[in-house]
Amino acid sequence: MGEKVVAGGFELSDRQRYRRKLQQCLAGLARLLAEKRFDRPRNLMGMEIELNLAGSDGLPRMMNAEVLERIASHDFQTELGMFNLEVNIVPHRISGRVLDQLAEELRAGLGYAHRKANEVGAGIVMIGILPTLAQDDLVSANLSDVDRYVLLNDQIVAARGEDFALDIDGVERLSCTSASIAPEAACTSVQLHLQVTPARFADVWNAAQAVAAVQVAVGANAPFLFGKELWRESRPPLFQQATDTRPPELQAQGVRPRTWFGERWVDSAYDLFEENLRYFPALLPICDDEEDPLRIIDEGGVPGLQELVLHNGTVYRWNRPVYGVADGVPHLRVENRVLPAGPTVTDVIANAAFYYGLVRSLADESRPVWSRLSFEAAAENFDNACRHGIDAELQWPRPGRAGVTRVPAVKLVRDELLPLAAAGLDAWNVEPADRDRYLGVIEERCRRRVNGASWQADTYHRALEAGLEREAALAAMTRRYCELMHEGNPVHTWPVGFPGRDG
Repeated sequence: MGEKVVAGGFELSDRQRYRRKLQQCLAGLARLLAEKRFDRPRNLMGMEIELNLAGSDGLPRMMNAEVLERIASHDFQTELGMFNLEVNIVPHRISGRVLDQLAEELRAGLGYAHRKANEVGAGIVMIGILPTLAQDDLVSANLSDVDRYVLLNDQIVAARGEDFALDIDGVERLSCTSASIAPEAACTSVQLHLQVTPARFADVWNAAQAVAAVQVAVGANAPFLFGKELWRESRPPLFQQATDTRPPELQAQGVRPRTWFGERWVDSAYDLFEENLRYFPALLPICDDEEDPLRIIDEGGVPGLQELVLHNGTVYRWNRPVYGVADGVPHLRVENRVLPAGPTVTDVIANAAFYYGLVRSLADESRPVWSRLSFEAAAENFDNACRHGIDAELQWPRPGRAGVTRVPAVKLVRDELLPLAAAGLDAWNVEPADRDRYLGVIEERCRRRVNGASWQADTYHRALEAGLEREAALAAMTRRYCELMHEGNPVHTWPVGFPGRDG
């Protein structure tokens, strides 16, 4: 969720001062870009995974503070809800056996965290939305006791001025309200970072936007919320609605939501930062009065641009631009926030391999996909993939021909995008054994038409057919999911049903 802040009230003048400081930061970013002050290419990737805490009964446990105390590692930290954690993986160079290395590090770290959570009656669950969460679990009293989350909730609630309306019409329809942003905590994701040069940023971001729908189609893992079966990937509509500062009147006027896909392809990283300032009022107008970014640049230094970074963290793009400073040198990253967590470490790494390989190939193309696919079509693809998951049909440019066609996502991936992803991993110098192993997981998901969302839905319906009531069926499915997740075999190999009952 970004930088730590200290809770407190804001004066009317704070927002004006913050707006002025944001403009100084934006001017500083423009200077740094014009003077080519950014880090050289380093082919660095990073990963964050948001996690759930659940007991042996499959129900959520509101105890991240106790679990974090036992884990006692800076790699793990709080997230929005008391049933959430986040694990951060140190940046790695994309080359060699990096995929297997990441998998081993994740297994070791998550295994350790799971054992520590077990000591207090909880366990680690990687899943897009924990199916057993009830509406009563997602209230402000269950927000993590961290100043940033309390303040962010207060500011979003104040900006909206009324309860948040959740209305998602999928296999079933969910319609309810919330007095806080707590339902957003249900959304647990994998965030993939890629450090890029300013010259490459636009191509990489555009490529990431173009393939966001494909990522969701093959990786969907969040079909349930509050006991209802909704979209195959219900996180995006939930996230948008649970953080929506716009009352209905502003929505009717076309005011942009803070969680959004975007509205155009871009020419530079500056475009996105500038849009964030132009369209979105500050939620956390906290100024660093000691830093004058333009003066620091004049003196040959590198500003932190703290206000810009903080504001950027409160605009929830599915592919977010990130400014950072490491070892005194500024850098830019594309943060891909599309994927749900889970189901297994192997699945997470397979999703990452597919993304990094595909984005590399598409960003290198001489006639890029975004010159042949409208942004509106890419946004429609994203919506369709969230609704239908592995069964989605997507619009895509015809290979070697003019125009766009509709094609099943699984056919598009197997026939066109997996070869591109393989070529991209080769361009990163990833070992062929790693490339083939993890892209093979994506291929098998498509061949069998199975991902986390389809497995959850199929297993839930088996439980209903076996005579369980809705809540018991969701809990039984969640417990089985946890067992198979910790066994570690990729989701396309999971049996549907329950041992000793129906398979």
